[in-house]
Amino acid sequence: MKALVTGATGFLGSAVVRELLRNGEEVRVLVRPNANRLNLQGLDVEEAPGDVTDFDSVRRAVRGCDRVYHVAALYTMADPPQAYYRINVEGTRNVLAACLEADVRRVVHTSTIAAVGSARAGRPAHEETVWDLGEFFLPYVTTKYLAEVEAWRACARGLPVVVVNPTAPMGERDLKPTPTGKLIVDFLNGRMPLYPPMSLNVIDADDVAAGHRLAMEKGRPGERYILGGENVTVRQILAVLSRLTGVPAPRWPIPYAAAWVAGLFGDLVLARLLGRPSIVSLASVRFLKRPMHASNRKALKELGLTLTPLEDCLKKAVRWFHAHGYVKRPIQVP
Repeated sequence: MKALVTGATGFLGSAVVRELLRNGEEVRVLVRPNANRLNLQGLDVEEAPGDVTDFDSVRRAVRGCDRVYHVAALYTMADPPQAYYRINVEGTRNVLAACLEADVRRVVHTSTIAAVGSARAGRPAHEETVWDLGEFFLPYVTTKYLAEVEAWRACARGLPVVVVNPTAPMGERDLKPTPTGKLIVDFLNGRMPLYPPMSLNVIDADDVAAGHRLAMEKGRPGERYILGGENVTVRQILAVLSRLTGVPAPRWPIPYAAAWVAGLFGDLVLARLLGRPSIVSLASVRFLKRPMHASNRKALKELGLTLTPLEDCLKKAVRWFHAHGYVKRPIQVP
């Protein structure tokens, strides 16, 4: 039997596909007709045309597969709210319904640390943390939380679902790039005079992919596993990048007052007057103050997840972005 991967052309989805192929598995991928297939070039996979928002195409893709990795999601910061709901919530509902109908043996649902919550009182977020990020009304965060609720509902109906919650992935094949990849690209291109005073947990995308496979093999249905690496600040990440590439790291953080003004401009001018979604909003500025450190203890203990050191992860990301033309000025390539 085959494994189906949704979101297979994306950053994490393509990493999952490669991980499964390395381990000798047959893989089918659900691919939109207009998707960028660069991350699938040269891979021995069976393509099933379709979209998670189209139930009939999902049903056809699931047929004949006994394992499903639902990785597909809209992971940006400036799309219309209804797009997030349609893809992240309704798309997840479609995939899970098709899996229930086909009596799939097991599903691994890709959630996010943002569906778990933030660190509190100096203690990293963990699998039992009560979600505390709803107050920000950020479409990506809220819809990924609701998507995880759909996973638990399907599990209650008898579908064996294991949820994985990656933290901030970095690494190769980040085509868009994702927000964490954009942080690296902006730094390498000298577009970061000040740094965001954030704390987060970062993990190599290939480690996230391995965590998906291990969750399928060893995870307990009805449980969630945080797939995380090192707890760091953005300043620490930039210091490592500076040492690796020779690009000077910014010395000072973005003042909160300046970020607040930028968020107000995004809300009042871009979003309200011009009708354009803004990457920077008052909600996103407030969100950046939340510590997003997380504990990976459960995944290490129960799944046997192993981790790539932060420096090696950043080296891979820098090399890939440089080789694929994202870096527009000379740098020292590690």
